[in-house]
Amino acid sequence: MNTTLMVASGLSGMSILLLLGLMGVWVRNYRTFRTPLTLGLIAFAGVLLVENLLAIYFYFSTGMLYAADGAARRALLLLRALELAALGFLTYVSMR
Repeated sequence: MNTTLMVASGLSGMSILLLLGLMGVWVRNYRTFRTPLTLGLIAFAGVLLVENLLAIYFYFSTGMLYAADGAARRALLLLRALELAALGFLTYVSMR
């Protein structure tokens, strides 16, 4: 596996950790308030969690798909970094 994909895998792993933390906060809030918005946030985090787990699986199982095109690897890395930044902001706001 190439370095760019390893970094992208690491970013996905960090996103998974943030999503698990967010889900914990949102599940606790849902148990307290029972609002549909909190349930929607839990579903949102669940979908992103599955997406990141699948991304890591595909990085390791089909890395050859990205091997031929450096631009695709860099775009993938940029998208993972943007997602992690967005989740970082959301985590910061949710934990306050």
